[in-house]
Amino acid sequence: MSTTASDAEAPAPSSPVPTVFITYYFEVYSSWCYWAEPAWAELKRRYAGRVAFDWRIALMRPEDFPASPGHCDWFYQRSGTVVRSPFMLNSGWVQPDRAAYVTPDLVVEAARDFLPPGDERVRLALGHAAMREGKRVDILDTAVEIAARASEIPADKLRAAAVSDAVRARVEASTAEFFAHKLSQRPAFILGNDIGDKVVFSGVWRLEPLAAALDSLLADGAAYASYHAHHGTAPAA
Repeated sequence: MSTTASDAEAPAPSSPVPTVFITYYFEVYSSWCYWAEPAWAELKRRYAGRVAFDWRIALMRPEDFPASPGHCDWFYQRSGTVVRSPFMLNSGWVQPDRAAYVTPDLVVEAARDFLPPGDERVRLALGHAAMREGKRVDILDTAVEIAARASEIPADKLRAAAVSDAVRARVEASTAEFFAHKLSQRPAFILGNDIGDKVVFSGVWRLEPLAAALDSLLADGAAYASYHAHHGTAPAA
C-alpha cells in the first residue's frame, strides 16, 4: 500500500503507556521482609524506568511479636531453613517486657522527609541492625544513631521528626491501609496499573512470582497502548 507525503507527516494518535506500580508493605522486625530484600533489590534493578516502586510501613500487632529470645529463635530457625540461609538471624533485640517495638519504623518513616525518592538506606540499615546484629533499635537514640550514620541525615533533625505526630500518623495510616487490603503477612506486595489490573501477594518473598506478575502487567499495558495507537479512544456510548 502506497503512502502519500501527507499521510506520512500526519501525527499518530497519542498512545500513553499505562503506569505499572508495585508497593511493598514491610515491618523492620519482620524476618520474612529481611529475606525478601534481595528480591526487592533485583526487581528495582530489572524494571528500573518501567515500574514505579514504593514501600510503606505495616506495623506488626503486639501479639505478633515473640515472647522471648528463645521463642524468636524458633521462628528464625524455620525461616532461615526455608530460605537455605548460611546464617541465622539474631534475636538479641527481643525484650520480654516490651509490648510493641514501633520506634525503628518511626525513624524509617521520618527519614523519608530527608532523602530522595527511592533512597532506602535507612530502612535497610535498621533492618540489618535488628535482624543480623540483634541491636536494640527499639531504643530511640540507638535507632537514630544507626540511621544517621547510614544516611548522613543530622541526628537531631531525624530524632525530632521520628517523635512527631505527623510521622506517627503516616505510619498508622499505612498500617491501616495494609489491613484494609485484608492482608496479614509481611512482606506484602500490591501490583497494578492504570488500566485496572491488580495483583496482591501476601507473605511471598521469592523473586519469580513477583517478576512474572510485573511482566504480565507490562505486557497488558503495552497491548492497550498498541490498540490505542491504532484505534484511538473508545467511542462514546
